[in-house]
Parts: sequence; structure tokens; C-alpha cells
Amino acid sequence: MNFVTLPKLKNGDKVAILSPSFAAPAVWPHVYKLGCQRLRDVFGLEPIEFPTTRKLGASGEERIKDLVDAFESKDIKAVIASLGGDDQITYIKKLPREPFINNPKPFFGYSDNTHFINHLWLNGIPSFYGGCLFTEFAMQVKMDEFTVDYLNHAFFDNGFFDLKSSPTFNDIGLNWNDPSTINTRRKHQQNPFWSWDSLNNSQGITWGGCVESIDDMLRHGATIPNLNDFKNIVLFLETSEEIPDHFYFRRVLRALGERGILSNVQGLLIGRPKAWEFNKQKTDKEKIIYKKAQQEMVLEVTRKYNEDIPIIQNIDIGHTAPQIPLPVGKKIKIDSSTKSIQMEF
Repeated sequence: MNFVTLPKLKNGDKVAILSPSFAAPAVWPHVYKLGCQRLRDVFGLEPIEFPTTRKLGASGEERIKDLVDAFESKDIKAVIASLGGDDQITYIKKLPREPFINNPKPFFGYSDNTHFINHLWLNGIPSFYGGCLFTEFAMQVKMDEFTVDYLNHAFFDNGFFDLKSSPTFNDIGLNWNDPSTINTRRKHQQNPFWSWDSLNNSQGITWGGCVESIDDMLRHGATIPNLNDFKNIVLFLETSEEIPDHFYFRRVLRALGERGILSNVQGLLIGRPKAWEFNKQKTDKEKIIYKKAQQEMVLEVTRKYNEDIPIIQNIDIGHTAPQIPLPVGKKIKIDSSTKSIQMEF
């Protein structure tokens, strides 16, 4: 479990914008333009487009080439995914190792990008689960300050920083098909503090991602950390905009239990679940019921395999806003006595 130390960025550095999953810039160019401008204006970084960044239907081989080229380029200092998708599992096994091992640099992405993040992890390269160009940088009206603070840590800072709970959250989207929504502020709601279960302290190395992507890994026999690795891992999970019912999540979590993973891990972090999508427009009351059912299920299933580890839910990671770009393959310290979490950036 030896991980390299990633170089930090500085003002003016070039950052590759890739589409390892869905080529969202081809469909919503106005959102793409805004995200790139925010990279320049808020962080002083220069976005660089690659051949498949806005190429719909790009083959796995073409996307692999962009990933390899971006990591091998001496001018590129970090790589940011434009958005997620649903097909990385189809080509991730063809990815080489050497270009990434020989040229480690920060990668930002989540959702379907769980697969590439796992590939980097297996090769000793940390990354960041979060910070897609469309969903974080191109936030309507302005970026969330909470998100900006943690992106600054990820881009520029070394050391441990406290993970905090945002006082408000948003999971109700605005339609990118209507360019005018760029100037519409999203509706935010009060955010409950973390749901904490266990009095035990813990620490380890982070690994995890989107539940639906983890499910793909298990179904298709993808390589993941071995059981010995999991003895040093704090697992994190979060559900996507598919808003899966808790019976589905139960099966994935149970699979992790039956494989011996839950009994070995040092802790479990669960991201705040997204509970609204254009095709599943739950009321505020329905959202509360949905989240409560998921939280209860997570405790019920996990405790059958591990009675001791701290389980913290409603963390600001994943498919809602604001978002912490959670370091993956980095050290995390969980203090149950003070209900605090420190994360190495």
C-alpha cells in the first residue's frame, strides 16, 4: 500500500479536460465554456482540450489514448473529467500501467470515473473523487464556496485538513438544455449534520466510489484491492443520479460483506444520497423518507459483518452539491469522541 506523493499545482499550470466517459462538452458547449472559464478565473489554471473531449461516441481506444497522452505530457499538470457516464467498465481493463506509474499527476472525477480512479489506486497513484468540470466548476451563477475551499486544498495544499459538513445542500438540478439556466441560482436546503454510528476511532487509506460502478466491478470481475489491502482501507460509497432504491444498494453492500470486505475495512463513509432527478422528482418529504431508508439499511447490513467500525453518513461527496473532492489513496483519521474527520490532501 505504497502511494506516490502527487505534485501540487501552481498558478498558470495547464490542466487537461478529458471525457473518459460521456462527452458532455459536445452536447452542452455553453456549460463546457463556463467550466473552463471558472478554472481560469477562480483557480488561475489553463484548461487544455484533447481530441475526444467533445467527441460523442469515441471508442474506448480513443479515450485510452487521451488518458495516456494527458498523463505523459510534461506540460499537463492535472487531469479533470468533464462528467461521468456509464461505460468505463468496457475499456478500463485495456488501460496500460506504465504511462500512469511513470507520470503520476492529480486526476479529478467521480461517478463512472470510479473505474479509472480504481486503476490509479491499484498502481499506487492517489486521485480525487469529485471535481468534474460540468457539475462543480460550471455551477450556475457561481461556484459553491464550500466546494472551492476543498478544491483549493486538492490543487494547491499539502497536509491534513478537517472534513466538514456543509450547512446547506442542493440536489435539484437545472436543465442544461436551456442556456438561460446558467444565470439561475439553484435551490438549497438545510443539510443535516453527519449521521454517526460507533464510538471507536479509526484510520486508514481511502478507497471506494459510486455504488453503481462498484457493482459493475463486482459483476464483471474487475480487479479491486485484495482482502489484505482492505484491512488498511476506509471505504467510501455514494449513490448516483439513478437514485437506486435501498433494496438494490442492499445487494451491493451485502456482496461487499460476503466477499469479506466489510469485515476488514477500518471505517465506512457514505455520501449524501441524491434524491431528486428530472425523471424522479421527489418531494421534500419523499426525499427525507428515501434518505432515512438508505441510512437504516446501511447500518443494518454493515453491522452484520462488522460491529466495530465507525459508520458516518451524509458526507458531502458524490452527486449532490456542494462537494468535497475526496482524496483517494490518501490517509484519513476518524475521531469518534469528537465526531471529527481529518483527511490528507
